[in-house]
Formats: sequence, structure tokens, C-alpha cells
Amino acid sequence: MEFGLIVVGDEILSGRRQDKHFAKVVELLGARGLQLAWAEFVGDDPGRLTALLRRSFAGGDIVFSCGGIGATPDDHTRQCAAAALGLPLVLHPEGRVNIEERIRETAREAGHEPDFGAPDNLQRLKMAEFPEGAGLIPNPYNRIAGFTVAHHHFVPGFPVMAWPMIEWVLDAHYPHLFHAAVHLERSLLVYEQAEAALTPLMEALQRDYPGVRVFSLPSVGDAQTRRHIELGVKGEPSKVELAFDAMQAELQSRGAEFRLL
Repeated sequence: MEFGLIVVGDEILSGRRQDKHFAKVVELLGARGLQLAWAEFVGDDPGRLTALLRRSFAGGDIVFSCGGIGATPDDHTRQCAAAALGLPLVLHPEGRVNIEERIRETAREAGHEPDFGAPDNLQRLKMAEFPEGAGLIPNPYNRIAGFTVAHHHFVPGFPVMAWPMIEWVLDAHYPHLFHAAVHLERSLLVYEQAEAALTPLMEALQRDYPGVRVFSLPSVGDAQTRRHIELGVKGEPSKVELAFDAMQAELQSRGAEFRLL
């Protein structure tokens, strides 16, 4: 199973807010020997979000989705997840208790008893409406849970809530994957070489070392930096080391100038 990330919100696509989830999810996975396979950004359009979720549910990956699980008119993630799975939205009993406890605490801090029938509190309870059969993701910030369904894990868009919730999911649900997915990446800088001239070497490495992926990141250079290509291999550690040694040997035989990173 591979890991994917969905970031939801018009504010990201418009540039009003900068996404912070991508880099953090890469970090959280990497600390556990795991790797992000794909990421998609989508706005608040329900049709587009439902189509994306329907496709990702069918793919069988482990997916984190950040944003859109509130109860305001521009929050559609809960509804779209249910629609994509063909399931009804239902009020989760434990989720309801968590929200009612939060309402009670907030009221007493303000010096009065909670009114659970007040329109604003009834609206808050919608944040515990999840696709039927969903499990809860505890929220250490305010106890208003996210939810899990079909290896998809839905958390708020706020980093202070989302990141510890994602960590909890990884450690609670997927520790068996931590060592099975150990990943190594090795790279070097090759100077003053054309990428096309290095392509046969890259193709040979991928052919001769199955499971190793080769990458190339060219830089045109500037007044301070020479033209170079970051050339590397990634994958299972023992195979990566062999492929990396073969890469260096071939570059040396060509008389290419390079520097290890």
C-alpha cells in the first residue's frame, strides 16, 4: 500500500493561504521509513472533490485528507466522502459526546450552562456526522474528531490539529509498515553534462537494478553556480547502494566531473 495526500480548500488554490501539509506529511512519513507516493490539491467544489475521492477510494492507497471537515457552507469533505462511497452521513455517537463535552466546557468557561438545543450548538454537532461505519481520529487540540473510512483519514486543515492527528494514525494503524518500507536515496552532482547524454546510463540502472528508481534534477546554473545535474537513485537500501556504486563507476569511466551529496 502506498501513501497519498489530498489537500482541500479554495484558499490554497487562490494563494490566500500557503499549504504547509505537504512538507510535514513527507517529514512524518520519512521519520518512519515511509514515503509519499502522490499528492493532489483540490478546491471546495463538491463535484470535483467527490470525483477525486471516488477515484482514490478505488485505488486502495492509504490517504490523508486535510481540510473541509468543518460545518460551514464551504466545508464539503464529509459529505463528498460519503457520496463517493455511496454511504449515508450519520451522527457518530462518540463524536457527538466529544462535541457536547466541548460545548459544556466552553459554556462554563463563559459562566453559564450549555444549551445543547441552541442553533449554533446544533450546527457544531454536524462536525460529528461521518460516512456510516467511520472510525474516529482523536483531536488533541479541541477533541472534535476527524474520521477514518476505507484507509482514508480525514483531518482538519489547521496544522496544529492535523499534524498530531496524522501522527496518531500512522502509529496506531500502520506500525507494521514502518520497517517493511525502509527507503534510501543517494545522489550526486554531475557538472557540465547534458541530460540527454546521461539518459542511457539512467535507463541501464533501472533495467539492471529492479526496484530502484533513478531521478535527474537539472540546473542551468547562474553567475554563482555551475551548470549541473543532481543524479540519484532511490529504493530498497541494498539495491540502491549497488546501483549508486555502478553509477559512480560509469561516470568515472566517462571522465565526468561529479561530487557526492
